[in-house]
Amino acid sequence: MCAAAARWLRLHLGRRGQILLILGLGKICWGVGFIVTPQQDPAGLGLLTDRCSLSSWAWLWIIAGVVTATSAFLRIGRDGAGFLAALVPPSVWAIAYLSAVLTGEYARGGFVALWYLTSHVGVICWASTVPEYSVPPPPRRARKGKAP
Repeated sequence: MCAAAARWLRLHLGRRGQILLILGLGKICWGVGFIVTPQQDPAGLGLLTDRCSLSSWAWLWIIAGVVTATSAFLRIGRDGAGFLAALVPPSVWAIAYLSAVLTGEYARGGFVALWYLTSHVGVICWASTVPEYSVPPPPRRARKGKAP
């Protein structure tokens, strides 16, 4: 049953849809994690927590994840909103960590920001440019029959 569902998803989503679904589910889980087990003093996120609680910011991850995962089921060319939604939370987190470095609040924040920019933003930007079928289909074999 699970194998059949996975096969159906793989065939109907395509490569771009698969990555959108994975990214979306990951963002939802990340956001839910902030709500279920809130951090008391999240190092480097002062720019965000000065404006509202971290559990409120978790909803940014969750909403972006829902938009991203939902976009996985759209046709190619209409899935751009999913990639854009996927970019927002890690970009906001990277800005917060860069701000923490500049203000001296969190010296390690520069490395964390680079991690968000490369492993999240960079991968999402790359995935958004991957064509659905970059490998040409195999050539068709000649049919047997009469020549014209």
